[in-house]
Amino acid sequence: MLEFDVVELGEANHPEPGDEAAEFTRPLVNDEFWEDRSLSELSSEGDGPTILVFTPMLGSFVGKYVWDELRDRGWDDRAGRVVGVTISTPYAVKRFLEDEACPFPFFSDPANAVAEAYGVDHELDDMEGISEPRPAFFALDSDLQVQGAWVAREWPEFPDYDDLEDELGLE
Repeated sequence: MLEFDVVELGEANHPEPGDEAAEFTRPLVNDEFWEDRSLSELSSEGDGPTILVFTPMLGSFVGKYVWDELRDRGWDDRAGRVVGVTISTPYAVKRFLEDEACPFPFFSDPANAVAEAYGVDHELDDMEGISEPRPAFFALDSDLQVQGAWVAREWPEFPDYDDLEDELGLE
């Protein structure tokens, strides 16, 4: 049994459906290599929404749990594209993809600037100046308009994945 305190994260100033999502360019890491890619470039590829999934460091309980759930639910075979955003370095992401047989690419954002731009960053307890993303999901169309969103209000908190699939328009 894991023992931890549930922490109230407070309000997040994140984009809501109908808002334009923040553009960014970061290393996009897959199981073979990584290269700088922009969100708009990625979102313009293929059909369906781009689902941005923010998680903390990939080795964390929360990060692993979210990505195991998405893999087990077959989100890699759904309409659209699912891509993670994490503070983990490209090297750590590459190891995670290999070790966990994770089928999703990740934007590596060690400075947490993307989470800050999306209003889903939170400072770690007793670590001045250190932050990470709270779990958050955003469905974006090819013009980077937010179509659906879910953002954690507590630590840890996970969505009802059946409801989330409806909210994000996954088939």
